[in-house]
Amino acid sequence: MTPDSAAVPVVHPGSFLTLHYRLAGPGGDIINTFGGKPATLSLGAGELSPAVEERLLGLAEGTHTRFELPAGAAFGERNPEMQQWVARGLLAKLGDPDEQYRVGDVVQFPTPDGTGNYAGAVIAVKDTAVQFDFNHPLAGQPVTFEVQLIGVL
Repeated sequence: MTPDSAAVPVVHPGSFLTLHYRLAGPGGDIINTFGGKPATLSLGAGELSPAVEERLLGLAEGTHTRFELPAGAAFGERNPEMQQWVARGLLAKLGDPDEQYRVGDVVQFPTPDGTGNYAGAVIAVKDTAVQFDFNHPLAGQPVTFEVQLIGVL
């Protein structure tokens, strides 16, 4: 008798993954780990959007594939309420009081509980305040998601 070879692991909810991945919109790559160190993440931990995670379910270790997600499917629609003015006084308290903000800059803010960060992109600048867009950069856009599953646990 010869022992059967072990089945190739497949992605399921809660899987721990080692992978290369690329998220791109019409303007190009937002994240691309190909050519660098692979990412490690736990499916369901919120590191990828639910729509992107759903595409991974059932894929076998070793798979290299690409998905096209329609506008808004990966990161929701753009929400105008996520564009907010922040007073320069508050920005000075949160960071460098001499910071010069320019349209296109991405600024990290602490979460209210202080345990993490979130990003906002500068979209307008006034003497007294800076307007940030806190939408995901790919919100409301079609997204290309490419993945190479290196390991599945």
